Amino acid sequence: MARLGVNIDHIATLRQARGGTDPDPLAAAVLVELAGADGLVVHLREDRRHIQDRDLTLLREIVRTKLDLEMAADDAMVKIALTVKPDLVTLVPEKRQELTTEGGLDVAGLKERIQTTVAMLHDAGIPVSLFIEPDLNQIKAAHKIAADFVELHTGRYANATKSKEADAEFEAITQAAKLAYKLGMGVNAGHGLNYRNVARLTHIPEIVEYNIGHSIIARAVLVGLDQAVKEMKALLS
Repeated sequence: MARLGVNIDHIATLRQARGGTDPDPLAAAVLVELAGADGLVVHLREDRRHIQDRDLTLLREIVRTKLDLEMAADDAMVKIALTVKPDLVTLVPEKRQELTTEGGLDVAGLKERIQTTVAMLHDAGIPVSLFIEPDLNQIKAAHKIAADFVELHTGRYANATKSKEADAEFEAITQAAKLAYKLGMGVNAGHGLNYRNVARLTHIPEIVEYNIGHSIIARAVLVGLDQAVKEMKALLS
C-alpha cells in the first residue's frame, strides 16, 4: 500500500488567521499519526504565512513517523534544514504572491543552484526530493543532480475538467513515474489530490507516497481529523 504524508500547513493557516495559539499544529500532528498517517509534511515559507520556525523545531521533537520539510532552495532555508534535520527535504518553487505552490521546480533550468543545495543537504545526511512536473526532461535532470526522490506535481491532473485532459495527465504522470523508478529514484506525488481523484493514481505502482493536505483538512472540518485521515488511507489501499 502506498504511504500517506499529511500536510498540516492549513492547521497553522487557521491559527494565524486570528494570531492566537489554536488550533495547534503539534496537536494535529499527534492525531494524524495516531490515525495511521505515514508522515507529516510542512512547508516553511519565506513569509511564514502558516508554519512558523517554532512549529518546525517542536515537530522535529514529536514526529515519530517521518517529517518532510518543503522549502525553497535558498541559503536561509538550507541553514534551518541543517539545524532541524528533517527526515526528508522536498525542494519546491516559491512565490510570495501565490496562494499555493503553482507548479513544479525547473530543475533543468536551475541545475547548478539546485545541485548545490542538494549536495549541502546530502553532506548532512538529509535525503532530498524535488517537486517537479511529470516531464521526462525534468526527471532526467533530477537524476543527474542526485535527487533521492521526485514528487510529481499532480495539479493539472487534479484540475482537469474533461476526461480527455485527465487521461492525458494521467499518462504523463505514469510515464514520469516509470522513468524515475527506472533511474533509481523514489516516486512521490501530490498537489490537488482529494477523495475523488486519488484512487486512479494508485494504479501507478511506482508511486510510493502521496502527500495530501488541503482536502484532508477540509474533510476534517466535517468529520474530524482522525476519520479524514483514515478515509484517505483506505483509498490508497
